[in-house]
Parts: sequence; C-alpha cells; structure tokens
Amino acid sequence: MKKQATVSAVYCTEAQPRAPEDIVRELRGNDEGDTEKPDPPTIYVKEVRGTLEGKDVAFERVVRDVERLDPEGTKKRVAIMDGDRGLQKKARHYFKGYILILDIFHVLEYLWKAAHVLYIEGTPEAEEWVRVRLLAILQGRVGRVIGGLRQTLTKKKFRASKREVLQGVINYMHRNRRTMQYDEYLAAGFPIGSGAVEGACRHLVRDRFELAGMRWTEKGAQAMLDLRATALNDDWEPFWEHHIAQEHNRLYGHRKAA
Repeated sequence: MKKQATVSAVYCTEAQPRAPEDIVRELRGNDEGDTEKPDPPTIYVKEVRGTLEGKDVAFERVVRDVERLDPEGTKKRVAIMDGDRGLQKKARHYFKGYILILDIFHVLEYLWKAAHVLYIEGTPEAEEWVRVRLLAILQGRVGRVIGGLRQTLTKKKFRASKREVLQGVINYMHRNRRTMQYDEYLAAGFPIGSGAVEGACRHLVRDRFELAGMRWTEKGAQAMLDLRATALNDDWEPFWEHHIAQEHNRLYGHRKAA
C-alpha cells in the first residue's frame, strides 16, 4: 500500500516585477527568437521538508519555518499551491494574512486539456489557442476566458466525454478565480509558479523512494525523508554536531551527574 508524502518548500527571495508577455515567452521556452532570458530571482534561504504524517503536520511546519525566517512579520508572505479544494481550505486556515496564488503550471495544464478537446493534439492551432488564453489570464482577464469556454460549450456539439472535460476546466477556473489575479501578482513581483516545491518533490522523494524494487516501512521512509531534507537544506554538519552531542550526553551524561 502506498502512502502519500506531503512536501513543502519555504524560501525568501526579492520581488521581481514582470510583464505577462515575459511569462508567456518563458513558458514557451523562448521559441519566438528571443535569445535573452531574465535571470531567476535569488533565493536567500530555503527550507525543504517532507512528511508522511499528513497535511496538517506539513502546514504547521511551514508556519513555524516562516515565523522563524520572518519573526517580525515584515515580509510579504505568499503561498503557491494547486487548486485542490482540501489543500486550499487548509491554507486559508493556517495562512492567515498570506497571499494565496494558484500555481500557473496547473492553470496551463487545464488550458491544454481544453485545447485538446477543440483541436488535434500537437497542432499549431492548439498551441496558439493556449497562448492567447494564457496571456489573457496573466493580464487579469480570467472571467473573459471562462466566458469564452462557456460560449463554446453552449454553441458547439461535443461528445459527452469532451463536454465533461470542458466543464471541468470551467469549474476549476471559476472555483479558483480569487487566487488567479496574476496581473497584480506580476506587478508586485511575486512568484506565480511552484517550481521550488516541484524540484523538492523530485530531489526529496522521487530520486530516492521511487527507484525500482523500493520497499519502505513508514518509520524508515520518514527517517529517510528527514535525512534528505537535512542534506538539501545544507544542515548536514550542524545536524551531526547536534546528534553527536546528544549521543555523548546519553552515553556519558550520568558521569557528569555523579
């Protein structure tokens, strides 16, 4: 039986204002002839964690890490996540005063789902449809994109399976509109993608736990998650200094007391 690991990444970075067009070019891989790519913002400190104890434990750890990194509360606090209802409900509970942002990569995934209903996969028409809608969303015109999808669903005849896909895309965007104000996020210089946590999922979990033939007890898996997080957070030396001190105290502490 598989047990899901919840991974979080807390980091501090400078604001980097961008235009919607910059994001579209970046996501398309600069295939429009642009040779210059803006430097990614510098990440000053990053804390990666993984737990098998559930989402509440993960959220509580994130809150503690944020408070430790910003004890005076002087920084803008931004939380990027997908559109999972349960996850966002917990975020609203734990992240009071945070700016919640829907990960743009999940939005792009839903746009491609709709595009493949309307056009053949891999065609220039599908790519152009996604590009135009993505740009509109980044410019703050989410309502217009939703309205266009609804009109398409009303005016055209689709098989039941395709109608279900389009309706799912509409519902997803409508449900998450409050966290899709990308024009404001970009102007303020906030990150809008969850690349940090996606990278953490790969380095922390997949590269070690999903190798062929892997079998784990829950206790052993959690211990390995903690060790890998310690290494990724550059805390390896302090961890071993603390561990050695604890072991020394456990083994020889009674002599000092005597």
